[in-house]
Amino acid sequence: MITIYHNPSCKKSREGLKYLQEKTPEIEIKNYIKEGISVHELKDVLMKLNKSPHDMIRTQEAEYKLRFKGKNFTDDEWVKIMTENPKLIKRPIVIRNYKAVWGDPVGNIDVLI
Repeated sequence: MITIYHNPSCKKSREGLKYLQEKTPEIEIKNYIKEGISVHELKDVLMKLNKSPHDMIRTQEAEYKLRFKGKNFTDDEWVKIMTENPKLIKRPIVIRNYKAVWGDPVGNIDVLI
């Protein structure tokens, strides 16, 4: 089973989902914008990505620029910020077993298939 953390409003996320659907029928779609994401879940995702929280922040988002740009936060603080503001999380994130990739560009997903 492959899981995709998906935001239906995001073009890149829709492209990633479409690409994944063309490759495999066994997909679990997590709309983390609507459903939310817990601190524990996000930390698990980051571990599978082998990325720090700040590596997965969408720095072009207006919310980031207004509230967080130029400020120093610990990794735990970033995780809390990301769970409270899920639009700040880069997407799509695709997970299979113990490995995850950021699906931008969509070709990144191939390493999981």
